[in-house]
Amino acid sequence: MFQTLPNSPSANLVEELVIARGIATTGEGGMGPDMWWTVMKQAASDWSSHKDARQGAALAYYSVFSLGPIIVIAVAVAGLLFGHDAATAQVMSSIKNMLGDNGAKAVEAMLAGANRPTAGLVASILGLGALLFAAIGVVVQLKDALNVVWEVEQSKESGLWHFARNYLLSFAAVLSLGFLLLVSLLVSAGLAAAGKHASAYLPEGVLHIVTMLVSFVVVMVLFAMMFKWLPDVSVDWRDVWLGAFLTAVFFEIGKAGIGFYIGKQGLESTYGAAASIVVVLIWVYYTSQIILMGAEVTHSYATQNGSLTEGMKRLRS
Repeated sequence: MFQTLPNSPSANLVEELVIARGIATTGEGGMGPDMWWTVMKQAASDWSSHKDARQGAALAYYSVFSLGPIIVIAVAVAGLLFGHDAATAQVMSSIKNMLGDNGAKAVEAMLAGANRPTAGLVASILGLGALLFAAIGVVVQLKDALNVVWEVEQSKESGLWHFARNYLLSFAAVLSLGFLLLVSLLVSAGLAAAGKHASAYLPEGVLHIVTMLVSFVVVMVLFAMMFKWLPDVSVDWRDVWLGAFLTAVFFEIGKAGIGFYIGKQGLESTYGAAASIVVVLIWVYYTSQIILMGAEVTHSYATQNGSLTEGMKRLRS
């Protein structure tokens, strides 16, 4: 076996050839076709080996029970500035655009159940606790699923502090959804005001495209935050954007696809009174799958071409 001595001319030549090959393959500061193929192939392989289809089903199951409480909390945060009614109207409008009338009816029923007033102080405290526990449950499940994607070893810590820490972090993630809803409302209000002034100069189609792009960016940032902060591993921001971008793209495709499916399929004739909950189940299962696939792409990119190229997982303390 031919070996080169450290700091020898031949060693330097080999190093230069390796660097040159890397630049030729990936492009300086970017990803070439070979690297794209490697990242996507590894992500698909990991998606299968990590049993993400099954994890997505579990995540969708938790989501159905957590959706109402999460929206209640998000509306409460956004309502501090815009008012409860305005925040609720914005959420329901977005859900109706995504899931149609049937899906909106199901979510309205969830919100009605989560918002149902309780009599007495003890009942109110218990109701609030149940609301928070249900909202946090899906985030805890998502965190566990992302740890599987990143192949993080299960923590040996135990006790009340470890339990409380996990749930506090998950609650912070739920509150961040309310913050993003607040940002979305601010952006929507700004675009509406700008649209009134710009309508005389710009065609309606251009304003619609701008609104769609802003919505896409907000969704992409949400997924990036998810991939950055939820798993118990230190991930650089530059590692998360590819996965977040692809997840946001498939999220928008799913919105269009489910709208087309609902319009053409006529779910009432197939599922009857259960049509509304079926729509929600289809949507949350699809969303769970694309989130996990986006996480696999993020993991693959980080280990193949990103900050963890050497294969070192930096566990978050």
